[in-house]
Amino acid sequence: MNSAPTPVLDEDALQRLRELDPGGQSHLLERVLRAFESSLLRLAPQLREARQRGDVQGVRHVAHTLKSSAASIGAMRMSRLCAEIEAAVRQEAVEGLPALLDDVDREFGVVLQAVQPLRGATG
Repeated sequence: MNSAPTPVLDEDALQRLRELDPGGQSHLLERVLRAFESSLLRLAPQLREARQRGDVQGVRHVAHTLKSSAASIGAMRMSRLCAEIEAAVRQEAVEGLPALLDDVDREFGVVLQAVQPLRGATG
């Protein structure tokens, strides 16, 4: 059995954000997490719609956009899945795309659950 599960959000990435606002007066972490959440809530449906239309370039564009924003808050699994989706489209290796899209879709919910308690922590 696996020991401790990998955290959804990488603590080092969150700590880097905290260090940018040492006293917390700017509420930087909360603002970044809120911006990410809002972006995810806008982009997740776009990704699903592009997928339903068979618009692989639309899928690639959304995955590219989410890849770096997910990494910036420490959602490393989501970032990695987005990178894999982007690479699969670029290489026209679309046979593996449905499974990746299913995985990233599930990860959206997991990350949102992890973000919500943090973004409201002091706000």
